[in-house]
Amino acid sequence: MNEQWLEIGDRVFVRRHESYDLNVGLVVGDGQCLVLDTRESHPKAADLIEAIRRITPDPWTVVNSHAHFDHYFGNALFVPAEFWAHARAVEEIKRDGEGTRERVAAGRDPEAADVEIVVPDHTFTDRATLDIGGRPVHLRYFGRGHTDNDIVVHVPDAGVVFAGDLVEEGAPPAFGDAYPLDWPGTLAALLAELPEQVIVPGHGAVVDRAFVSAQLNDLAVTADLARRAHVEGLRDLVSQMPYPEAIERAFLQLDRDA
Repeated sequence: MNEQWLEIGDRVFVRRHESYDLNVGLVVGDGQCLVLDTRESHPKAADLIEAIRRITPDPWTVVNSHAHFDHYFGNALFVPAEFWAHARAVEEIKRDGEGTRERVAAGRDPEAADVEIVVPDHTFTDRATLDIGGRPVHLRYFGRGHTDNDIVVHVPDAGVVFAGDLVEEGAPPAFGDAYPLDWPGTLAALLAELPEQVIVPGHGAVVDRAFVSAQLNDLAVTADLARRAHVEGLRDLVSQMPYPEAIERAFLQLDRDA
């Protein structure tokens, strides 16, 4: 593989991968590092580890941004380590990890057949702060969005935010198990509390606050039109949505929350 690290802040790196257009984050402290997400299979994780070792020889702490397979199926190759995730991500991995592995291996990625599911052993529900070689790294949960367990990694001394799949660049946000009605408020909270200009999406190029604000606006328009379409009818309103693929998931949420 020839994907290269991009240093986006002092000893803070992102590596954008051709497969899934996935971003992995690396934060390097004194004698320790943090790895954000571990890719979608053991071979891909091995490639990532080789790339990490070109930057640092230090032991790592691993953070999984949420419980989608492309972000945690590589965990086993990072053992031994502390693994962090939101408490609901851990619940989902325990419940669905093996079934997801079987489906992915049978379909889009045969390499997943050999994946050993490693469940994060450290959890939080709102916020946690990790000491990464003398550098504070904040883990934050702002609410439901792409899933109900998306977390944000904030590196304040570098001015960098890893937003995970709460922000997408290069393709529309993915709504498969999303919460379209909550997603705008979650992104608004992120922007309100974190002033950083450098924001790393889960997939795609690094972006700035203006990009996130524009995506927030599109998500808010989609949520508003979905609410209206739920009671007024579909055809004209759906055609106005920035993300019409969100409609079924939004209707499911409206029906469930009614």
